[in-house]
Amino acid sequence: MKADPTKELNLIGAGTVVDGKIRSQGSVRIDGKVVGEIVASESLAVGETGEVEGNVTAKNVTVGGKIRGSISAGEKIVFEGKAVVRGDVRAAKLVVDEGCVFDGKVSMSDKAQAPEGRH
Repeated sequence: MKADPTKELNLIGAGTVVDGKIRSQGSVRIDGKVVGEIVASESLAVGETGEVEGNVTAKNVTVGGKIRGSISAGEKIVFEGKAVVRGDVRAAKLVVDEGCVFDGKVSMSDKAQAPEGRH
């Protein structure tokens, strides 16, 4: 029996640095640092120690750490209290917790597409 790739979780642990593009049919969690584009068919989570320098695209995106780049989510983006986001975002739903830092433009629609602009 083959594993379902959409159920897989890919983890970039604290202390790990990835330089390049990441593409996943499942979910991705970043607790280390990624310099480059990330595309996940399911969810993307950036933990408190996580840092991304590049554009990200996923069905749902949760940010507890830092992202410098545009974010596109097919459904929802959540900025947690310690998040620092510098870039434009596009999603159907946006949740911004008290205490986060966000510098960018927001585009909201039922059918989110990749944002244009900052890279």
